[in-house]
Amino acid sequence: MAVTRRSPKRAKKRKYGPAATRLVKEELGRQKRGTLRSGKKGRAGKVKTRKQAIAIALSEARKAGAKVPRRKRA
Repeated sequence: MAVTRRSPKRAKKRKYGPAATRLVKEELGRQKRGTLRSGKKGRAGKVKTRKQAIAIALSEARKAGAKVPRRKRA
């Protein structure tokens, strides 16, 4: 029987904090109900995709100071 061990160096750190996770869940709920809107003051219309809802939630989490990785740039 093989025993697998993890060295302390290789322990995986959490990418997102619990506050960010909570915000994403809330935004996905709003998207599902059809009340989540995109753009400044919601002028761009309803959010139609999960991907868009998650992006909005992570953006708000960053502004709130939650632990979220930096946005990837092209």
